[in-house]
Order: sequence, then structure tokens, then C-alpha cells
Amino acid sequence: MTTPDPFELKQQQRDNWKSVAEGWRRQDDLLRKGAAPVTNRMLELTRISSGSRLLDIASGTGEPAITAAHIVGDSGQVIGTDLVDEMLAVAREKTTEQKLNNIEFHCVDAETLDYPAASFDAVTIRWGLMFMPQPLDCLTAAHATLKQNGRISLACWAAPQKTPFINVLLETLSHYMKLPVAAPGTPGIFAFADPERLHVVLESAGFNNIKLEEMEINVIEVYDGHAYWEAMSDLAAPVMALVNQLEQAARQEYIDEVISAAESFKQSNTLCMKGTTWIASATK
Repeated sequence: MTTPDPFELKQQQRDNWKSVAEGWRRQDDLLRKGAAPVTNRMLELTRISSGSRLLDIASGTGEPAITAAHIVGDSGQVIGTDLVDEMLAVAREKTTEQKLNNIEFHCVDAETLDYPAASFDAVTIRWGLMFMPQPLDCLTAAHATLKQNGRISLACWAAPQKTPFINVLLETLSHYMKLPVAAPGTPGIFAFADPERLHVVLESAGFNNIKLEEMEINVIEVYDGHAYWEAMSDLAAPVMALVNQLEQAARQEYIDEVISAAESFKQSNTLCMKGTTWIASATK
């Protein structure tokens, strides 16, 4: 099997997430609500407080960076980074609306971070590490930016069967196309579903006191299957890149089948699509 080219993989990720930046803006309230338990737990594990300096990698549209900025206050600072400036544009809009002066966002490659050594108290990476072609490079660079005894917390999705919010899309899509089989180490939604791999890469980057915990959340909470599809078509960049390859008729059939499958999760007047994530923490 040919080893994927990191540059091409990175460009693919950039293109995928750029294409859904507007969708993430539209679904911001929904996504922040669903992800809030993970955001809060990650920040709790960093032990940041007033005056802390935090580096948030793969900030996307601004979380957990913005929540962290409220915690560290005017005497602290948060730097958020992402590979896609179109996503960060949404984050910058939110910081302006919230009148936050202690946070800034930089469009940089997380695998080549060049912030001063020992300049941050904590690092966070929420659902970003698994999309990196060379995640060890990112973690090694993050380790260097931390002060001694500084802390890192990160989240990566668990196995597909534990993440129905995305697996409904993928299982249904398998009825319409042969889904690509990722080569070992290739970035993707489930690249760190194996907790052992997550532990090993953190250890290889030099981190100590590594701990992993599972958390199940209601990722998407909507009224019905139609609303679920509308939300996921806005948010799920890697899946939509595949869906968009379908012919128009097949695509409509696929959408109808997804909506029907999602309806089976509805209880009373609410459709909750759950997901299980690993939350890892460690120290320098």
C-alpha cells in the first residue's frame, strides 16, 4: 500500500473544512450545546485559572478557546490556531461580539508550531488531532510550548459503533458506494478510536501521567430526521466530501434513507444523536 503524501492529505483536510465553514457558522449554537460537556471537561483537566496562558490547537470556529478566554480573564491569554482561516473567521466574529480582548487566532499548521518554548500553561486539541497526517509532530511541538508541569487535554472520537451521530451517515453511505479504506496512520474521524494508539502517541511526544476517559454526549439534539440531516450536511465535512460524489438521484435516495434511519432514534419530541469521545490528559 502506498504511503499517503502528507502534503496532499493536509490540502484535502483544508479543502474539506473550508467547504463547511459557513455551515459551522449556521450550526454554531447547536454544536456548542452538544460539545459543551467535552469542552468543560477538557478545560477542567487543564486546570487553567485567572492569568493562565492556553494554546488551543485546531480551534475551528473557536472552541474550546473562547470558553477558555472567559476563564483566564484579562490577565490571561488564549491563542487559537487552525489550518483553515475560513473557520477562524467565524471564531474571530464571536470574540468581537463577546468583546474578548485576551484571545487571538492564527492560521498555522499545527504540525509546525513555532511558539516560544515554555510559553503556555496548557494546550487543548478538541477533535483535531485525528485529522493530522503527522500527529506526533503536532504533539511534540505542543510539548515544547508548555511550561514544566504544564498540562494538555484533547478529545478524539471513539469507535464508529459508539458514535451513531456520524455512523448513521457512514453506514447508510455504504449502501451507495464502497467506502474508502484508510491506510494505517491516515487521518480521519476514527484515526484515534483505539485508545492505545492515543496513549502511545502522547507518550512518544514526551508527555507523562497520561490518563484517558470516555464520555458519551448528545452531539446533535434536534426535532426530527430532517433537522438532523440539515445539521450534519453543514458540519460533517469528511462525509459530505464523499456524498457529493453521488449522482443526483442516488444522492437524494441517500438523504431520504439517512432521514429515515435517524428517525429511529427519536424519543417523544426530541431526536438525540449520541457520540462517545476519548478525553485524554497528560503533563509535561
